[in-house]
Amino acid sequence: MRTVSTRLAFALVAFAALVAVGTAGGASKAGPTFVIAGASDPTYLDPALVSDGESFRVTEQIFEGLVKLKPGTTLLQPDLATKWGSKNGKDWTFQLRHGVKFQDNTPFNAAAVCANFNRQYNFRGPFQDASATYYWQTVFLGFKHNDASGLSKSLYKGCTARGKYTAVLHLTRKSSSFLPALVISSFAIQSPTAMKKYGANQGVIQGGVFKATGTYATQHPTGTGPFKFKSWVLGQKVELLRNPTYWGKKPKIARVIIQPISNNTARVQALQSGEVNGADLIQPTDIPTIKKNKNLKLLNRPSFNVAYVTINSAHAPFNKLAVRQAVAYGLDRASVVKDFYAGRAIVANEFMPPNLFGWTSKVPKYPYNPTKAKALLRSAGLTLPVNVDFWYPTNVSRPYMPSPALNFQAFSASLEKSGFHVIPHSAPWRPDYVGKVNAGTAGDLNLIGWTGDFGDPDNFVGTFFKTFEPQWGFHNSAIFNILARAASETNFKKRVALYQKANIMIMKFLPGVPYAHSRPALGFQKKVKGYTASPVGTDPFAGVYFGGQ
Repeated sequence: MRTVSTRLAFALVAFAALVAVGTAGGASKAGPTFVIAGASDPTYLDPALVSDGESFRVTEQIFEGLVKLKPGTTLLQPDLATKWGSKNGKDWTFQLRHGVKFQDNTPFNAAAVCANFNRQYNFRGPFQDASATYYWQTVFLGFKHNDASGLSKSLYKGCTARGKYTAVLHLTRKSSSFLPALVISSFAIQSPTAMKKYGANQGVIQGGVFKATGTYATQHPTGTGPFKFKSWVLGQKVELLRNPTYWGKKPKIARVIIQPISNNTARVQALQSGEVNGADLIQPTDIPTIKKNKNLKLLNRPSFNVAYVTINSAHAPFNKLAVRQAVAYGLDRASVVKDFYAGRAIVANEFMPPNLFGWTSKVPKYPYNPTKAKALLRSAGLTLPVNVDFWYPTNVSRPYMPSPALNFQAFSASLEKSGFHVIPHSAPWRPDYVGKVNAGTAGDLNLIGWTGDFGDPDNFVGTFFKTFEPQWGFHNSAIFNILARAASETNFKKRVALYQKANIMIMKFLPGVPYAHSRPALGFQKKVKGYTASPVGTDPFAGVYFGGQ
């Protein structure tokens, strides 16, 4: 969900003229309006084309997938599919809901399911850029015809519609992580009719970033969800209306307004003044303000993230294990968690949260020890201090990293005491920083993190380390192979053991240093009821109502 998360964060759409008016809504019927503040505009409203939490905040309300998460958990439950299963781990059969219609009044059926998966499988050219189809590439690895370099053979190979209400998705090999990954909004089922009518498959690469050129992704997103799109005014709001033909329980609120407020203080002020009913990404420093206000309340998001320091092993001398160990011992992680998270985080010792299967307490630990760090650097044949280019992002606050600058300053100070000379670098989060991290050009070390998308270790250590990634800059066939085995293993107990072994291997090899698992906060007016925060950061609004409603 990420997140927003550290999923790839790309430039905001530079086409305000396309976004100003939508046609799917019409006038709002009488009824309450729920206004919630996020941190920025969405990127697009075609969920297949986005990877950021601000976009998913909106698409979660408009679209539905085959499966979804039980509210507040990472447990799977039915959505547009009522049952599913596979006898061989490769061919997955989904029994679909009857009588569901898209918001353009066209029928939802097995043919629509196949059309959606085949659409992404057949993407060509600009659509194969990671800025367009990050999650398809993360989960399914490649396309029917790979145009972009670095893509692998596709995990997906086709879909069969057996009558109106049975869809079979065919994979090229066994996968146990495929099913839970379907909760990601990128795999929601969209109206094939609307996508064709409004040019959903039109796009170009412009300025190094994908740009949708049809109007579907900005003015005509069409799903089966409890809310339908009305309008998007860039920089001001996205407006949604209750879907009167929704197949499930109808929302009590008639209208949703999602308002982008990038400044953390301004977001809290909007909550205090009543301009918004709720606000996400509440900073630890603002929590006392909300607690003291008798009209406001806090809601905790379950912890499902990791903040970490990347170590780029492609850069000498960080290709030496002893130097990476020196970094780990030189980062005062406990002090950062204590000083900057207001009691809302724990020190991370591995790259996945403790509430996820496959986590183990048996990984190597690296407590702060400047003396040991210096000894390791000397053992690597280096003269102290060792120069290190260390990057951090600006103009951003993340759920796992409320204040990147403060974290950087503290880590820089502890590294300076541990035999390093830190050379600081920074860049704006969007669009520069994340792109540099993913490309492996954000220095020797950098601050980054991840909010999980679904309840499977493959979404954490698999996403990070299953194949070569420029961010980390290393090749380790033993780690690559065990993570590939774990992702395809169908026996749960064996999967757990494989991931535990993999976590130990990873922390011995030390491609980076995890340092925090945080518990993010949201703020609401006390009259707001029925809001359930998701661990993955993508919250449904259909259950929201106001006290006395």
